[in-house]
Amino acid sequence: MTLKLNIDTIMKQLVFLFLFFTFYTTLAQSPQDSSYLTLDRIFASSEFRQDYQPPVKWIDNGESYIIIEKNKEGQNEMIEYSSSKSTRSIFLSSKQLTPKSKKEALKIEEFYMSDDESKVLIFTNSKRVWRSNTKGDYWVYDLSTNKLSQIGKDFEASSLMFAKFSKDNQFVAYVMDFNIYKEDFKSGKVTQLTTDGTIDIINGTFDWVYEEEFSCRDGFRWSPDATNIAYWQLDASQIGVFNMINNTDSIYSKIVPVQYPKVGRDPSSARIGIVDVNSGKTEWVKLKGSIVQNYIPAIQWINKDQLLIQQLNRKQNHLKVWLYNLSTKSTSLLYEEKEDSWVAIQYPDLSKSRWMGNDLTPVLGGSAVLRLTEDKWRNAYTIDLNTGKTTMVSPGDYDVASVAGNTSKLLYYHASPTSTAQRYLYSVDLKGNKKDQRITPSSYQGVNTYNVSPNGKYAFHSHTSGLEAKTVRLISLPSHKTIRKVITNEEFTEKLSKQTLPTVELISVTTEDGTVVDGRLIKPVNFNESTKYPVIFNVYGEPAGAKATDTFVGMWNIFLAQQGYVVIAIDPRGTPCLKGSDWRKSVYRQIGRLNIRDLGLAAKEIIKAPYIDTQRVGVWGWSGGGSSTLNLLFQYPYIFQAGVSVAPLTDARTYDNIYQERYMGLPQENMDDYVLGAPITHAKNLEGKLLLIHGTGDDNVHYQNAEMLVNELILQNKQFEMMAYPNRSHGIYEGENTRRHLYTLIFNFFERNMQ
Repeated sequence: MTLKLNIDTIMKQLVFLFLFFTFYTTLAQSPQDSSYLTLDRIFASSEFRQDYQPPVKWIDNGESYIIIEKNKEGQNEMIEYSSSKSTRSIFLSSKQLTPKSKKEALKIEEFYMSDDESKVLIFTNSKRVWRSNTKGDYWVYDLSTNKLSQIGKDFEASSLMFAKFSKDNQFVAYVMDFNIYKEDFKSGKVTQLTTDGTIDIINGTFDWVYEEEFSCRDGFRWSPDATNIAYWQLDASQIGVFNMINNTDSIYSKIVPVQYPKVGRDPSSARIGIVDVNSGKTEWVKLKGSIVQNYIPAIQWINKDQLLIQQLNRKQNHLKVWLYNLSTKSTSLLYEEKEDSWVAIQYPDLSKSRWMGNDLTPVLGGSAVLRLTEDKWRNAYTIDLNTGKTTMVSPGDYDVASVAGNTSKLLYYHASPTSTAQRYLYSVDLKGNKKDQRITPSSYQGVNTYNVSPNGKYAFHSHTSGLEAKTVRLISLPSHKTIRKVITNEEFTEKLSKQTLPTVELISVTTEDGTVVDGRLIKPVNFNESTKYPVIFNVYGEPAGAKATDTFVGMWNIFLAQQGYVVIAIDPRGTPCLKGSDWRKSVYRQIGRLNIRDLGLAAKEIIKAPYIDTQRVGVWGWSGGGSSTLNLLFQYPYIFQAGVSVAPLTDARTYDNIYQERYMGLPQENMDDYVLGAPITHAKNLEGKLLLIHGTGDDNVHYQNAEMLVNELILQNKQFEMMAYPNRSHGIYEGENTRRHLYTLIFNFFERNMQ
């Protein structure tokens, strides 16, 4: 009896010691440990805020540049640096940038130089239109008179769009309330050039879908001799209106209408007008084909008498480039491309801003333009403006990601022949000898992007990799010697170095189909091969973007790794990887099937690793990634136990026509493809845990997608969790504390369902 009591006592003491040790170990790695992140530190403070490059403009053909900096008082100043020596001087002081009626300098959001560099156009006090702040106020500083004056001062504040100088620097033109105006600098006289603009008749700017899917915002162009303005006119009067409901900003709900052409519905008609800025008379360009069943993603002046117009058919598989001659009012076909799938106008890429527009870059002294064309690989071609003859200038055996700049002789471009997750700078002769030269040194592993000066002697070089924040430096070309460090992120890097960090690896996985997909693997901190870890797959999986990139992984992923999760991103077929045209276009009419099969089968291979717990496999994604998350939960329930779907498209028939018809064809011709790829079709197969999240003010992927899926899950008697964020858009960021709440919600869901 005594022996039994002693054993009981010893066992109780051992249990106590075990619990104490577990508590102490957990405490050492808890939020109280400053080397471990918390969601509050990430989303409720500015502790890990990175520095980003402010607006910068080359001047003097690249021998100098102007950048925005703050002075000791925290006010904006425009600073000029010489490119060769980085000598610094004040271009415009805060005093010069302060209007007479104000006490502080203008907050410069963007600025533009006139062609003769005698005037500066400043954009400020902006207001959001759809995704971005494209309405605002414009001011001009005249360096010859040292005067600061407001453009369109008699109009309502924050109402002007896309102001730009005429080529002779005598006028500025802008859009206000869907009409185009010009303003004389000297007299201040304002002349309205179009008068029929309304919410339906759109002059000089675009409807929702042109902006979202063609990156078209600024819709007019001055002619080189400043006598004409070419502009888009869209007729959106027949576009269906999708009504969102604002239930929270007043006692009575408000309707928020959005002109939104759904899949299968006709787009706005589009035509090009050329208005004489003196008479105000518009001549309309006559192009072959319907103005409803063809898109116009780009126009640009070649000279004062010729306008280059890109026309794309409704299916987006036939591109025509027209030359319009003003003097003869005649149109001739310069170039065309046809595809069985789609013709790429834009190239979603790590090294290119999606808002750079669709113009064809003039090269070879203006005698030709540059076009990136998909054959086996994406290659750069010159198109002779006189003959239409094309000449391949890139090497031809790997993909060109995007263009970084050019001189009269050289083309600079981003590419990565051996790792699609990375980007480097290359150069090649524009005359077509195809002898490429890598410029980026081997020491800069990761994603490198460049803004090359007009003279090709300098560039702003941005660099990042898995655990490195973005840095920006001014370099010389072709030596790549650093002249000046512009953005160092030293403070951020110092704070990051004090955190317990995971390891990041770029991986390749061969599925049972024999498809090789690339991925990015983040292992938990203090990784132990013999330990079983839960895994979270972060997915996107559609043509608009890639996830498995060698860019900074972000504090959220580091946090998950600190909490003991393996975090993996995979890029299936159809994503914009540098793996050839067949890879990217194999997903045509198969979104929701082929890409999901690649993701599912790749995950099946990955979780065979001895350190992954196959009973704790999660997935999450946003937008297209939210759709992929649903399809993975529904089509591969034996792999994934839990998933978080944010702002998903649950039925592709509810999305906009330009994006969905480009990759899926017209639903009138192949509705089965739409149905078979829709997550809602497979909802009956849900077995794991699902958290569905959507903003009710999402003008991109409408909240109706969430409600349609909810109805189907109810019908199938499937239990799930859901969170609606009132009046939040597709990014779910509006409102105080929203992001912290959102990511806390996601993390808590995985903690409950994967531990």
